[in-house]
Amino acid sequence: MDFFLLETIGSVANAGGAIGAGLGAIGAGVGIGQIGKGALESIARQPEAINDIRSNMILTAALVEGAALFAIIIGFLAMVL
Repeated sequence: MDFFLLETIGSVANAGGAIGAGLGAIGAGVGIGQIGKGALESIARQPEAINDIRSNMILTAALVEGAALFAIIIGFLAMVL
């Protein structure tokens, strides 16, 4: 009985880690899409500010990617450990 319980807990942890990693990747994709959408709308409104908008967009997208990478790594660690 104890072995079955431990095996079930391990499989649930693996599934949770995989789901967490997947949600982290999906969230990053949606977030970067929203950043790009906002940047394109801003450039359409003020074409003269294209350089400032582009640099801020790249910086923000990099921060979102960093957070997503952290979420994916934590999800994988939940599966392994």
